[in-house]
Amino acid sequence: MAEADAENALTPPPSRPKSISRERMALLFAVMLTTAAGNTAMQSVMPSIGTALEIDDVWISLAYSWSALLWVICAPLWAERSDRRGRKAMMAVGLIGFIASMALCGLALWFGLIGLLGGTAALIAFAVARSLYGGFGSAAPPAVQAYVASRTPRAERTQALSLIASSFGLGTVIGPALAPLMVLPFVGLTGPFIIFALIGLLTLTALRLRLPNDEPQFPARGSTYDAPYTSGSTSSERSEEVPEDEHEEEDEVEPHKLRWFEPRLRPWVTVGLLGGHAQAMVLGIIGFLVLDRLGLRATPAEGTGPVGLVLMCGAIATLLAQWGLIPRLDLGPRAATLSGITVAAAGVVYLGVADDLHSIALAYAIASLGFGLFRPGSTAGTSLAVTRSEQGQASGITASVAGASFIYAPALGVWLYGHSDWLGFGLIAALCVAVFLYGWKALQKDSALTRSSS
Repeated sequence: MAEADAENALTPPPSRPKSISRERMALLFAVMLTTAAGNTAMQSVMPSIGTALEIDDVWISLAYSWSALLWVICAPLWAERSDRRGRKAMMAVGLIGFIASMALCGLALWFGLIGLLGGTAALIAFAVARSLYGGFGSAAPPAVQAYVASRTPRAERTQALSLIASSFGLGTVIGPALAPLMVLPFVGLTGPFIIFALIGLLTLTALRLRLPNDEPQFPARGSTYDAPYTSGSTSSERSEEVPEDEHEEEDEVEPHKLRWFEPRLRPWVTVGLLGGHAQAMVLGIIGFLVLDRLGLRATPAEGTGPVGLVLMCGAIATLLAQWGLIPRLDLGPRAATLSGITVAAAGVVYLGVADDLHSIALAYAIASLGFGLFRPGSTAGTSLAVTRSEQGQASGITASVAGASFIYAPALGVWLYGHSDWLGFGLIAALCVAVFLYGWKALQKDSALTRSSS
């Protein structure tokens, strides 16, 4: 007995799964941060650009639709490809799409603003250039999500994905804050496009140099491939890329192609679509609402600051939800989803009556706080509903669902808002209520979702 005790004392305890290193998490954070900051900076100036080009609000919103449709189609394809080619390669593809899109969008709008193109031609050129982001930029978010999800224990996955989601939140603070400062003398309102294209190039360089090449994490996925744009084999780095939580057991499901509405995913996809449409409508309306209620339609260049301020308040509220409330309250996917959509509904109703900058910013912040809880909750729920070997496909579905919300919802929201404030905000509030009622009945309880098998 004494010898056995001595032997046990000398035997090291089983190694616990290692978390993703800080440097790697910082790189993943930067990829998402850059694209989020660039896109929200663009949203800050687009209402003013549309007014300057004398383009109707609805057409400005519709200019994003083709890109969103491409996102829905391409995100699952890129996610599936990341299972074979590795996550890093797809992150690089996504950043290249973002860089090219921002640069060409800025150029097209600049030509319109200086009179080389008519307003309609400039908007069409913008829509075509924006499609590069939908087609190729959609490769990055699923790859980042799958990278994190496949290396995070089930019980910690909501918080890990919330941290990555918060990079979008931080980007939506930085983008609107910097956008007015990027309106430069020569390029004017298109300055944010050009500057964020350069920032994207720096992020891509850091990703290529500092993130180790990764490989498919599960044998069933086929042969190993080198990441594009690199030389040599990835074999020297394989030991670093073995999934740190490979000892964690999960229920096995026969491998097959995931569909949006298969039973395991149906509740999460449904709430993601309904809530995503509500959020997309709010985002579509908010810039034009600021211009209208502050009386800035006649001086659109002066609208960049107030619009950016409102978007920044919403982004800070989103960060509060994702960095503060979710980890502090230890919210699971169902709790975060249902509580978030309830808070969002309250913010939307307040936004419908807000009539000055302070009240608009506060109302938008409340709505954003709710969506900041809702989005990570539904994302984590989708991830936890499937096995670890299906995380690539699940992340593609999540990105595709998010993109589907932006195909027509922003334009529909703006069109309804143009006819009546309460038509627009009434529909958004109704969608939030529908999410809560359906989710209360259909979403699996957190205790069941987050349990780890022994």
